[in-house]
Amino acid sequence: MVVGKIWRISGPLVIADGMKGSLVYEVVEVGEEALIGEIIGLEGDKAIIQVYEDTSGLTVGEKVVGTGKPLVAELGPGIVGVVYDGLQRPLSVLETLVGPFVKRGVRAHALPRDKKWHFKPSIKLGTKVYGGEIIGIVQETPIIEHKVMTPPDVRGTVKEVVSEGDYTIEEPIVTLEHDGEKIEVKMYHKWPVRKPRPYRRKLDPEEPLITGTRVIDYMFPLAKGGKAAIPGGFGTGKTVTLQQLTKWSYSQLNIYVGCGERGNEMADALYGFLKLKDPRTGRPLREKAIFIANTSNMPVAARETSVFLGITIGEYFRDMGYDVLLVADSTSRWAEAMREISGRLEEMPGEEGFPAYLGSRLAEFYERAGRVEVAGEPPRVGSVTVVGAVSPPGADFSEPVTQNTLRIVKALFALDVALANRRHFPAINWLVSYSLYVETVEKWWKKIDPEWRKIRDIAMRILQEEAELEEIVRLVGPEALPEKDKLTLEIARMIREDFLMQNAFHEIDTFSPPEKTHLMMKTIIRFYEKAKSVLEIGITVDEIRKLPVKYRIARMKEIPYDKVEEEIKKLWLEMDKEFKELVGKRMG
Repeated sequence: MVVGKIWRISGPLVIADGMKGSLVYEVVEVGEEALIGEIIGLEGDKAIIQVYEDTSGLTVGEKVVGTGKPLVAELGPGIVGVVYDGLQRPLSVLETLVGPFVKRGVRAHALPRDKKWHFKPSIKLGTKVYGGEIIGIVQETPIIEHKVMTPPDVRGTVKEVVSEGDYTIEEPIVTLEHDGEKIEVKMYHKWPVRKPRPYRRKLDPEEPLITGTRVIDYMFPLAKGGKAAIPGGFGTGKTVTLQQLTKWSYSQLNIYVGCGERGNEMADALYGFLKLKDPRTGRPLREKAIFIANTSNMPVAARETSVFLGITIGEYFRDMGYDVLLVADSTSRWAEAMREISGRLEEMPGEEGFPAYLGSRLAEFYERAGRVEVAGEPPRVGSVTVVGAVSPPGADFSEPVTQNTLRIVKALFALDVALANRRHFPAINWLVSYSLYVETVEKWWKKIDPEWRKIRDIAMRILQEEAELEEIVRLVGPEALPEKDKLTLEIARMIREDFLMQNAFHEIDTFSPPEKTHLMMKTIIRFYEKAKSVLEIGITVDEIRKLPVKYRIARMKEIPYDKVEEEIKKLWLEMDKEFKELVGKRMG
């Protein structure tokens, strides 16, 4: 155990002397209150430490004790539904220990040591097991079945297995033997947060992650195991969009990392989760969610651990064969923390003062997303989908954090200040956003309707044509346009207002299942095709605009999920009838 002394203090950065024999990324206890820190650099016998707690009051000469271990996450039953800070301390436990304000130096186990879990073994004596093998099941919440696995770096032959019953996580449940050595396996294990968990092989993302947000699911789909970024200026709705993804996505477990977020927004998200129910199981949403709260008034260095802690927990549930969604709000605050630490280290600054390694750090996080064939038996496939918010100053997407993120991710949901000012939410700009998963998820959408790609492409073309016509409209006004272009503008307006706009606070419109989403767009395109055919016989766009069915189309959002098909079939019949009457009047 290495014991050194504080030599210099600069905010969250501490330099300690006499630390020869320490390791980079080793956890150390700093000062009399044993504040948690991590060694980020070594120079001779001096260790450069970033401290994850408030350093005010520390003095030069106080002791620094090395633990010899890296920063780890505790992984086991009792993790779901809990609110952690960036160091995986459960905030509800800290409140009972020290009150509503987290004092520095306070410790708490991430997982409850006294709670008994009902464990059902699924492994037999004499079996040879390797890392990642499922050895038993614990029903952690009514939604999540926690599959207890052997740690990735453990293997051996099963010598003892407990019978089905109630055990704490500290009691050994399986005893293995490897090379004459006995290894006790408990219900939980620890894993370094910076080390990706191993898997057999990476697979291509094929299935879309349905989010319930129409503009994402239909226009810019996100695949399970994909990586996406949501950049946007202040007030464009990043946090609400991320909360919507966490609330309604067709994932089996959701992790919400509030990285440097405002405290009131984090509290609002937590409060919302307590009241909401999962649309597929009808159970409370918090039974399939994990929260990591690292608010903007918490020490900046802990922002880095909160992001890596989140992805490590995500990989752990992926290894059980689950589809996990992790949202990070926002990676810009983490980058700001990197910039502060880098400045205090007096490193050579890169673009806009960010450190030169900004891109590689972001990649370290995002590249841990993916759909994989998991290590261990029985064979299973799991995925971690990562969506990170970026807060570019002044909504300038050319700044370093956005640009470095765009080099890594495969889907961009660009939030637009102009759309937000027009009260168009979600304010995802359809001309700037993109998804490289359109081809990979096409097969899945074709099961709903073989025409999905064709309809989506028509809608995208109409929106692009509208953008090109806007310049002419500003010069000569809409009335000077030919009827065909007037129709394009009208249909584009319908796509924008009746499809892309979605009310996150409306009890029905907040979540749009893929079947409903597709029928809504199909109805608008069907209206477009009919309108186009009647234009040829001299009917004007003004006459088409007055059709009563247009108001029914605008109200499609409010159709309850279970009545979508019958209501839209009625709407189509009505549409056919009204167009027939319109043609009849003209011919008559």
